[in-house]
Amino acid sequence: MGVDCTLFQQLVDLSARFRPSGRSLMLGRQGFRIEPPFAKSYEKSLRRAGIEEKRFHFVQEDGYSETLFRNLGLGEIETMDYAPYEGPVIQQDLNEPVPKSLHNQFGFIFDGGTIEHVFNVPQALENVYNMLKPGGRFVSANGMNGWVGHGMYQFSPELVWTFWKRKCQCLVHICAGIHKIPGTAKPLNFPDAAETGRRLRLKGKIPEGRMYLHYEVEKTTAKARTGSALQSDYELKWATA
Repeated sequence: MGVDCTLFQQLVDLSARFRPSGRSLMLGRQGFRIEPPFAKSYEKSLRRAGIEEKRFHFVQEDGYSETLFRNLGLGEIETMDYAPYEGPVIQQDLNEPVPKSLHNQFGFIFDGGTIEHVFNVPQALENVYNMLKPGGRFVSANGMNGWVGHGMYQFSPELVWTFWKRKCQCLVHICAGIHKIPGTAKPLNFPDAAETGRRLRLKGKIPEGRMYLHYEVEKTTAKARTGSALQSDYELKWATA
């Protein structure tokens, strides 16, 4: 796991419009190293956000990313992981419910490719929701296309709208497909099928190579709905039948 140039660009953009309140958390201890072929892309993203520091200002000697988050103003980030080998602050199996002592604790949670490796995805997502405090934001980038064999899953935009918007009643600020290689393709912004009235039609629109499903959600004070999360276009059909 690690923050590559593309995810660096997304975090820089986030830092220009959001500052977390309270604790910050990353799922898995994310690494961060400069990718030489894209050196200019790091600098360009910093300049766009009005940040004058050079890319090396965000690197730490051991190759991890706490300095990156701190220097972007995203908090003194803690780490949660299943195993102790990378020194997480919180050792937790996301397949299981997190303890209530962690509920409503974090103003910012970052998942740079962890949940795709967790078998019990619904529980992992509920854990994130429970750990976020109202007003807190969750930023996720997991495999959407081109990552077969990397983790257990690749994800669909429908998961974002169904789980985070309708079940959890969160605000969805971003739901997009972004290419792993900077400059390869423009982001694909995915609308909510419940609002458009039709399922996404993406044939011929997804470029070759590895694509992230990148999304940013904000927890509100509204209570999550009970019961199962149901796919939006089917709900619409059932409601109008």
